[in-house]
Amino acid sequence: MQIKDLSKYSDAEKIVLAEQIWDSISKKDIDISQEVKYELDHRLRKLEEGKSELYTWEEVKNHLNKIR
Repeated sequence: MQIKDLSKYSDAEKIVLAEQIWDSISKKDIDISQEVKYELDHRLRKLEEGKSELYTWEEVKNHLNKIR
């Protein structure tokens, strides 16, 4: 497979392309373990119940910079 120069495309066009590629991946072919599935379901439940603490990208970057 050859990757063409993407620099000639706008950011919006690249996002659309990435979405089309992502949507073309068959979800049934993605193999995850039961442990991972359980953890993802657990995190989703916590989020839906409002029991998860969410952070902005700026907060995450600041935290990472502090612990380096």
